[in-house]
Amino acid sequence: MLDEPLGLTVHTLPAPQEAATADSKRTAVGRLKMLLVLAVCAAPVIASYFTYYVVRPNTKSNYGELVEPQRPLPALTGTTLDGRQIALPSLRGQWLLVSVAGGACNSLCERNLYLQRQLREGLGKEKDRVDWVWLVPDDAPVRPELTPALAQATVLRVDGAQLRQWLSPAAGHTLEDHLFMVDPMGNWMMRFPALQGASVDVTAARNMKRDVERLLRASASWDQPGRSPK
Repeated sequence: MLDEPLGLTVHTLPAPQEAATADSKRTAVGRLKMLLVLAVCAAPVIASYFTYYVVRPNTKSNYGELVEPQRPLPALTGTTLDGRQIALPSLRGQWLLVSVAGGACNSLCERNLYLQRQLREGLGKEKDRVDWVWLVPDDAPVRPELTPALAQATVLRVDGAQLRQWLSPAAGHTLEDHLFMVDPMGNWMMRFPALQGASVDVTAARNMKRDVERLLRASASWDQPGRSPK
């Protein structure tokens, strides 16, 4: 059998300019695809922020009053009942349902603490996105019988004058009359109407819960349960 000659095919190499153009096109296409993927991933977060901060609900549909402009947590240090120092800005990362009352905690204070606890528990699986906070603007001792009920609460003694520079009541009322909402970025953004009497108004409680649930739904794509570790 005769050996066949080995055939070689010579291909013309592309010119440097053509190679550079092809590489540039591939790079542009790759970047475009990457940007499209990022846009798809970010869309829910952008929509959530837009809904919460731009397309804000009409105040007539809210039970609570939206605070404009929002007021960030002050650089204020509070003291826990066991003497630990905690900076208020460190509470960011959670929705905060806040009440204010002196340490003696009268019947209105007890009503608000009970309402805070019940509102949070009523959120079911979403409750871990909300902390309930009692800010105590005086040095009066807290009655020992209240302590067991405060196991899930954040209780902080704070300077009353500095606190009043951040939170403010509706006309004709005091801070003790209200519950306040602070968003996970640390902005006071809603004040619930003052409640009348020491007993819990079921209708008012239901309206508060509805507002809180709306806020949690609007922030669901970017707000997660629990604070990020510092």
